[in-house]
Amino acid sequence: MSNLREPQDISDGHTGGNPMRWKALAVLTAVQFMLMLDVTVVNIALPNIQDDLNFSTEGLAWVVNGYLLTAAGFLLLGGRIADLLGRRRVFIAGLLVFGVSSVVCGAANTSGLLVTGRFLQGFGEALAGPAALGLIAVLFTDSKERGKALGIWGGMAALGGAVGSVVGGLVTDYIDWRWIFYINVPVVLLALVLIPRLMSESRMARRESQQLDLVGAFTITGGLTAAVYGLLEAADKPWGSSRVLLPLLGGVALLAVTVVWEARAPEPLIPLRFFRNRTRVTSNVVSMMSFASFYTYAFVATLYLQHVLHYSPIKTGLAYIPLTLATGVGMGLSTALMPRIGVKPLVVVAFFGSALGQFIAASGFAPHASYVGGVMPGLIVFAFFNGMGFPVLINGGLHEVTGQDSGLASGVQTSMQQIGAALGLAVLVPIALRYVNDHAADGNLPAVTSDAYTLVLRVSAGVLAAAGLLALFLLGKVNAKPRDIHAEAAGALAETPAPATTGS
Repeated sequence: MSNLREPQDISDGHTGGNPMRWKALAVLTAVQFMLMLDVTVVNIALPNIQDDLNFSTEGLAWVVNGYLLTAAGFLLLGGRIADLLGRRRVFIAGLLVFGVSSVVCGAANTSGLLVTGRFLQGFGEALAGPAALGLIAVLFTDSKERGKALGIWGGMAALGGAVGSVVGGLVTDYIDWRWIFYINVPVVLLALVLIPRLMSESRMARRESQQLDLVGAFTITGGLTAAVYGLLEAADKPWGSSRVLLPLLGGVALLAVTVVWEARAPEPLIPLRFFRNRTRVTSNVVSMMSFASFYTYAFVATLYLQHVLHYSPIKTGLAYIPLTLATGVGMGLSTALMPRIGVKPLVVVAFFGSALGQFIAASGFAPHASYVGGVMPGLIVFAFFNGMGFPVLINGGLHEVTGQDSGLASGVQTSMQQIGAALGLAVLVPIALRYVNDHAADGNLPAVTSDAYTLVLRVSAGVLAAAGLLALFLLGKVNAKPRDIHAEAAGALAETPAPATTGS
């Protein structure tokens, strides 16, 4: 998106003075709430999905990874398509894809069909998410109004992620897991009806030579998907088997093609110059490691609570409430301390504290553990320090980023986080499965399963500790004024030359 700041913006109708802008924002925030809800609402339903559709545990990881990989791989392309072809048009297209794929997921009668639907949902988010941010920038040209609008939009997104576990538990327990997907449909339909009535089209003026980097988007997504497939196959197959090696090597080859292509493409999705800054690269790498550990914890903890401790879905959802609260407290404290202490000390403390939290969590995963004495202590410590890391890593990801590149930095950081989550599941979940396969003959399956999850959390804690060391030795001095990655991206969009009006 960095090359899209130069052309003039074309708007059909009203811009910042649109009298319907707050109503339009209400629709956009409802959609963003739905998109973020969908990231977490699925976790609680995973055991029920596994039982109904006969998923293997490594196959179950694709219910999460399919969404994450597609959303990450096409996010930057989605933003560029929205800027060039029309933000409202692309937002509506993304909603249609997301709505139809939600119906596919809800109606799925096979594991393959559900995973296909999740890939399509991720693609829908990759189109709708960046387009929504661009629409907010066009609707609210006054910086104070835009800041307020983005605060509401971001707050609803955070709320969607926070309540996802409880909503997933309620729906799964009292209705059916399929309705965690069907509940998206009314929101999509409402948005499809209202958006054309509440806002006009806007887009960047396209130069004749301007191109969309389709090759880069498809090679990076294909490479990551192939590599993740190979890693998950290693759960029950030898590393030297063709089912593991071929997709792994193919994925690496496609990722290498991506690097070569991006270096030569006239308008790459991610200019390689973006990775010349050591601090910015370090921040993105440790962000990947953070999300790898977080998603692994959520995946493993859900299976442990329901399969080993026999919690119901709603009880599992309620068990995650302290995690949400502790994360919020950690984020708030980190934001307050950042100007006084600086970014680097907080990053290091956040990662080593998160590692400690996962070690405590691992020690509490026993076949007959209580929630208060066994599960909750590690959950709270991990969530608190993990939350501390979010605000400071945003500053690191925006280190020395110009206004022109803020949209690019926003997209890269979000993509890296989602890629990290997918790779974390692909690398760490097979460790548990191999342990169970190797010790299944011991006879006590709950104890073996608990030990497997304990092993995964200890390895995950090691990943967090390694991230802390990387931050300690490689992170440079970062501006300690708290920054909002979405606000800066929207601000860059709004700072293009004055829009030309072409009519409604």
